[in-house]
Amino acid sequence: MEKNVINTPIDPKQIKGWGIDADPKNDPTYPMRARMNIAQDPDYKHRPDSLQPVDVEVLRSVERPNVSAVFGTPEPPSGLSGWIRRAAFHYSENEYAHWLPLILADRVNVVEGVLSDLVHGKVPNIYAEKGYPVEWKHNRTSLILKLSTVAAVAVGGLILLSSGDKKGKKRKQIRPRDYQDY
Repeated sequence: MEKNVINTPIDPKQIKGWGIDADPKNDPTYPMRARMNIAQDPDYKHRPDSLQPVDVEVLRSVERPNVSAVFGTPEPPSGLSGWIRRAAFHYSENEYAHWLPLILADRVNVVEGVLSDLVHGKVPNIYAEKGYPVEWKHNRTSLILKLSTVAAVAVGGLILLSSGDKKGKKRKQIRPRDYQDY
């Protein structure tokens, strides 16, 4: 009969490789960890803050002590989507509270862009911008299926909205006593 392995206490020192990172000189991540700690980094005062000037608002992760050396800033965050992005960067990159608002901010930014175009007198060509002419040329069946699904959902939503009870009109409820004549 086998011994019950779960209840047997195991001495960690018997496990090969146990405690290998106990000595910081033997820890392979030690130099990087030390570099992330600004007070211990001897090259910190010699390293430039950034290779690129920070002349617009740059959102940075809470894990980084300063702005990265090179960053992309085609346009600083603005409007409702910018507010959502700023709120998302208050959380760590390993949390949903960081990434889900960023995805939402992208969607909000699309709506802001369409509204901005309309305010400036430009009607956006959403059909061309979504790539439908190319899809019509190269993948026609998928495009037809996609557009027919959107149309069916839209028509179903309109039917559902229009078939609701109107205010002030109540349906007559049929009660069992109304069937007494039959």
